[in-house]
Amino acid sequence: MPSPGKSSAIQAKDKDGGSDAPTQPIRVLGTPQAQALRHTHPVLLLSLFALRFKALVADPVPTMYNSLPALVAIQTAYAIICLPAAGSQGAKPARKPRPGEKKKPGSDVSGPNITVTTLVALVLSLVAAAALHAVFVLFGAPFLTHLPHTFLCAAYLSLLGLFPLFYTRGLADAEWLEILGARAPLDEAFGGLAGACVGAWLGAVPIPLDWDREWQKWPVTILCGLFAGEWRSADAPRHAYEVQPPRRTPSAWALEVQGAVQPSPGLAMTS
Repeated sequence: MPSPGKSSAIQAKDKDGGSDAPTQPIRVLGTPQAQALRHTHPVLLLSLFALRFKALVADPVPTMYNSLPALVAIQTAYAIICLPAAGSQGAKPARKPRPGEKKKPGSDVSGPNITVTTLVALVLSLVAAAALHAVFVLFGAPFLTHLPHTFLCAAYLSLLGLFPLFYTRGLADAEWLEILGARAPLDEAFGGLAGACVGAWLGAVPIPLDWDREWQKWPVTILCGLFAGEWRSADAPRHAYEVQPPRRTPSAWALEVQGAVQPSPGLAMTS
């Protein structure tokens, strides 16, 4: 039999949600603007990459550097319009003042500050790019040469895969442990990171082949895989978390038929 102190601690943990509770999937906002941008977001990314592909092959570093502002704008608009900011899911609605009651300063604030959340997510994405640079080197990227190439490629991966997660998850330890362990729900944000990582890994396959093509140089094929993986993974979370009507089992269907067909009062009295 548990002691009163232990039971009270368990109740307090259950009240706060508990650290062992599974991470909930991030769902796209239900506004018409969010639903429209949700479907055009992959098209915008692919269009940006297609328009800059020839310049990327000819001169990768200036092309990646000059295309960063456009990528930041696309990702920022996508996050603000389509995704809930970190902390907004547990935010309580603002309390309406009673008649004659004065509003207190800050009483209208019922959720996170979108501007601050976006800026923090961008800064964290920039910091994460340095860590991803080291990961690229561990996976075979040039160590002493092509430093701008590798860092800019890491910045692209951070903006495509990590920025939506920083915007929606913040720095919650339990959620990031599930993300790093590949145990998080394959939602809109984590699905993009998974697709970008798999695409980047597959994009490295053509580099050592002796095809002698200009587009085989570092990191052109990696960027091809990044954008292709982000595009391909865009539909997976939508179908995985799309609300479907519940299926009727045969027993439930029989109960519905039995409830719909009832004997008439005269027939019941006769019997």
